[in-house]
Order: sequence, then C-alpha cells, then structure tokens
Amino acid sequence: MSERADGGHVSGDPDDDVTRRAVRRARQAITEHERTVPDFPKPGILFRDLTPVLADTEGFASIVTALTHGCSGVDLVAGIDARGFLVGGAVAQELGVGILAVRKGGKLPPPVHGVDYDLEYGTERLEIPASGIDISGRRVLVVDDVLATGGTAVAASTLMSLAGASVVGVAVIMELADLGGRERIVTELGPEVHLHAITDDR
Repeated sequence: MSERADGGHVSGDPDDDVTRRAVRRARQAITEHERTVPDFPKPGILFRDLTPVLADTEGFASIVTALTHGCSGVDLVAGIDARGFLVGGAVAQELGVGILAVRKGGKLPPPVHGVDYDLEYGTERLEIPASGIDISGRRVLVVDDVLATGGTAVAASTLMSLAGASVVGVAVIMELADLGGRERIVTELGPEVHLHAITDDR
C-alpha cells in the first residue's frame, strides 16, 4: 500500500484492483516465508529476514507490483545495498527507468559521494559514484527491504541530493513501526516525500 510519510495517499490511484491484489498476495507471502532471527546482528536486535520471501516466485512478483503502483513521475530508482538491489532492480524494470546501486562504504572506486549515518545497532556509510553518472534533476524513488529507524533511507536520500537529484518517495517491503522511521522521514526529508510500505509489524 502506498502512503505519504505523513499518512496521506500518493498521487494517482495506488488503491486500484491490481495493487490491492498484489498487496494481499505480498502480505500472505511475508506471513508464510519471513524469518525472524533474535539477537542478530547484535544481542537485543530482532532481525527480520525477507530473503525467503524474495525467493518465492509469487511473493517476489507481488512485492514488485505492490511497490511499483503509485510511483508515477519517477525517472530513477535507487536500490540500497543489498536487498534493495534485488527489489529495486525489478521495480525499475517495471517502471521503465534506470537503477542506481547505493553501495556500502568502500565498495566503489573514487571519486564518490558518501554519507555516514547511525543504525539501530551501530554506524554505517553509503556511497554512490561522483563521476560517470549524472543524476542531476532526476526524480528518484529510494527502495529497500525494511524501514527501521529511517537512518538508511535518509542517508540514501541525502546522497541523491548531493548529486543534484530529488527524492520523491521511499519504498519498502516492511516497516518496523515502533522504531520511528516514518517520523524521521517526515522530519528530515519533509512530508512531501512519499513512503510506500507494503506491510508493518504492528
């Protein structure tokens, strides 16, 4: 289902029959295949592993469709390392646009744009090329598997801004509602940035 970060609906018709069917199938696949791993990657962290969901043919297809509808006006998808690569590439293909891989620190040759940020269990760095790709003026959809504290999505969006692009939406499979990611996106990116979440853990 597609919503703005402040709770409003996106432009277009994200509640059409195709999207509703895709959301139902995706949620069913998540319920059936998601793996919850306690104390990973650190004690006290409950890791939500969606890898088995993406390995399910119907689950993967329905997730891609559910994330794609309501994303009109996007001309680039930014997939976050690493599961965002899988989902983001498929979403970009369905939208008919390009895909930009947002890499973890140290994976790209210089020059790069880089942002350091805090996670719920540590710190991380994201990077994109600073040459060879011109994304200035592009309207970008940021794609990842899980929205937790929002730090990764905000960092990726900051990278897009550094490169002259504008983020119009963040699309995730699952939102961990109690960790405040939605509120952080509103505060740091603005309420005009749409948040698309297929399901949450409430």
